[in-house]
Amino acid sequence: MAKRGRVVILGIFVADTAYRAERQPRMGETLLGVGFALGPGGKGSNQAVAAARAGAQVTFLSKIGQDPFGDMAMALWAEVGVEPAVTRSADSQTGAAYIFIDDATGDNAIIVCPGAATTITAADMDAAAAIIGAAAVFVSQLEPPLPAVRRALEIARAGGAVTILNPAPAIPLDDAIWPLCDYATPNETEAESLTGVAVSSIDGARAAGDALLAKGAGTALITLGEAGALLHSADRSELVPAFDCGPVVETTGAGDAFNGGFAAALARGEAPLAAVRFGCAAAGLSVTRPGTAPSMPTLAEVEAVLQGSPPPGS
Repeated sequence: MAKRGRVVILGIFVADTAYRAERQPRMGETLLGVGFALGPGGKGSNQAVAAARAGAQVTFLSKIGQDPFGDMAMALWAEVGVEPAVTRSADSQTGAAYIFIDDATGDNAIIVCPGAATTITAADMDAAAAIIGAAAVFVSQLEPPLPAVRRALEIARAGGAVTILNPAPAIPLDDAIWPLCDYATPNETEAESLTGVAVSSIDGARAAGDALLAKGAGTALITLGEAGALLHSADRSELVPAFDCGPVVETTGAGDAFNGGFAAALARGEAPLAAVRFGCAAAGLSVTRPGTAPSMPTLAEVEAVLQGSPPPGS
């Protein structure tokens, strides 16, 4: 059994600039939006916040700039209890993201510019080997440079951590990376992009899961939006239903809420299926709130959903 304890997450922080409108503008067109928000984001940072609010001890590995967006990041992590193992550079800026939010549905489209985080290297991961090697659960996405992701997974695996790769954005991967992953957690779009298998049904998700297993992943954990999440391995395939926690306001942070919550649950020793249910409940709560990091629920809120009672303060 994997050791219990700390969650270590490699990823990026960006300042989210979120625009709400009826639709995206066409090239050369200007539209009036109906809302704007500036706040903390970046998949890795969001997942670190989600895991910390879900009760885990969390260390976050990244690079940011010495600028106001970097100050925003440090203030966020201090507020939620994430321990930053972060380099601040005066020679590069903290990243930013453009987020379009469909005002009618809450669905989103995103462009990410990682800024200083593009300079994270495999050598940086070697320098952080003591931190990574002490993890109970290690998580990365594909927003950091791929050589750093692969090296961090190698170090985490050597240290006995449970390794989670959230393959977002879905970019071409060396086949050698998949055997380093105890869990691969794409959404349906990412799963299709990575495998070539259409994920338009549960059977499609299982077929995509089989393709990920064939690549060497230990377990495929495919998130399916309002349908829930599919836990798919060589000896089990179980659909965990989503939780309806109220009207959908914004879906931007749902995947990060799921991954952070899942990692936190595994780190405190929950069985995989229970950890998936925890992640689904965290995601269900997150979509009822605006923003990404600000939408991440607390441990008490998730436990209330799991127990079938309203979240505290509702």
